[in-house]
Amino acid sequence: MKEAKETKQNSEPKLTRQREAVFQVILERDDHPTASDIFEAARQRLPGISYATVYNSLRYLKEAGLVLEISFGDSASRYDRETGRHDHAICNCCGKLVDFDLPEAAKLMQAAAQKSHFKAQSVHLTLRGHCPDCRDDS
Repeated sequence: MKEAKETKQNSEPKLTRQREAVFQVILERDDHPTASDIFEAARQRLPGISYATVYNSLRYLKEAGLVLEISFGDSASRYDRETGRHDHAICNCCGKLVDFDLPEAAKLMQAAAQKSHFKAQSVHLTLRGHCPDCRDDS
């Protein structure tokens, strides 16, 4: 019994103060911050934290499965506290990014993978358009 407890404790990622600060910033936000956004917020907690430390922490958190990195072409990566399968909508005007879950999208994308003869490693739908705020401004 003691061995199982030790194994479980050893399998959990160890977070340094800097990693913990970066992780908490992501957990506390409702949006999908960029590394720059995270750096600014983490600096409020740890004034001496460097940009390189934030990037290294983000890479560690991503590899540990604690956060999800979202990349959209040439724009800056965003970070998501929700690591389970879900989809995104991004506004072409203001860049707002929101989560949604559309289970039917996974079936559609799997059919696309079959037709393309690709072995799907992940399936995510990204809806691009205009958010309600930008649509109302038009």
